[in-house]
Amino acid sequence: MRRHYLDNIRWITVGLVVLYHVIFMYNGVVTAGVIGPFWEVQYQDAVQYLLYPWFMVLLFLVSGMCARYYLEGHTDREFLAGRTRKLLVPSTIGLFVFWWIQGYFNMAFSHVFDQSWEKVPKAVEYLIMILSGVGILWYIQVLWVLSVLLVLLRKIEKDRLYAFGEKAALPVLFLLVIPVWGAAQILNTPVICVYRFGIYGICFLLGYYVFSHEKVTDRLACVSVPLATAAVVLAVFYVRYYFGENYAEEPVVNSPFSILYGWTVCLAVLGGMKRWGNRTSRKTAWLSKKSYGLYLFHYLALSAAAYFLDRYTKVTGVAAYLLSGIAAYAGGYLLYELIKRIPVIRWCVIGEKKERKHVQR
Repeated sequence: MRRHYLDNIRWITVGLVVLYHVIFMYNGVVTAGVIGPFWEVQYQDAVQYLLYPWFMVLLFLVSGMCARYYLEGHTDREFLAGRTRKLLVPSTIGLFVFWWIQGYFNMAFSHVFDQSWEKVPKAVEYLIMILSGVGILWYIQVLWVLSVLLVLLRKIEKDRLYAFGEKAALPVLFLLVIPVWGAAQILNTPVICVYRFGIYGICFLLGYYVFSHEKVTDRLACVSVPLATAAVVLAVFYVRYYFGENYAEEPVVNSPFSILYGWTVCLAVLGGMKRWGNRTSRKTAWLSKKSYGLYLFHYLALSAAAYFLDRYTKVTGVAAYLLSGIAAYAGGYLLYELIKRIPVIRWCVIGEKKERKHVQR
């Protein structure tokens, strides 16, 4: 049985990731590696505060759930082989083949080339662009590491944890915010703040062991309205409280308020989509099928458009947001469709050998 609500959560969340990055490209809060703000005060930056505490947490929850469903009909070896091809290959080999291009734009936004860069050997320049090109690939890198750890954990616990997870009642689901907050304090890499192995790891495992149970998500569906109400209230207060501060780094990103807000939204989305979004159509099936490609390619398309607008035109403000947004969405889909049609390159960049039917990851 396909769980269409998870497909819908994924493509909608990826769409919000794209929106976040369009706002992020011109934001006035986290200005390293982007074009930067147009105005001294930018109220549109509130979108970042609304999304950042929960959208990647939700993706890891859903990834953990989908890992469980996949492993119910496949072996650990098949799981690891698929994850390695789909996640590890693009984020390692793909960097050398294609994603170094993103590194070029990231370095350009940081004005690296404005310095005495001509003295740097080309080989060294290429290696630096590879390191700078990781960008949004951090998500699939972390997901691959967690997938490997999951297989090891499965061999140890023999599904005892999974059976225990089905018993989680609503109060337990709410109180899980405490260990999630605790995990958010650990295993965070310095400097590159997106590698939050603690919180993403626990959410992936909770998705696998707890939220993959139909009874658990049914419980959330029963209280989806009050959960959604609580999420909206917390969102308003969260933005008002933290607006203007760096939401992506300590102490904001792992504060009790950030984790509480993010966890409440995740529960509300899972419950609400289980209740009202467990359906599909030709349009939503297409969006779900292409969501992985959009995630991979949208930021490169956005970066290229933003770079062109900033360096070669006088377009700013609303027009820049609109043109960059169109480039991110349309360009992301077009790049995906182009790359997937090139033999060998598609294996290196997106982990596909040939056209395949879409499967729930």
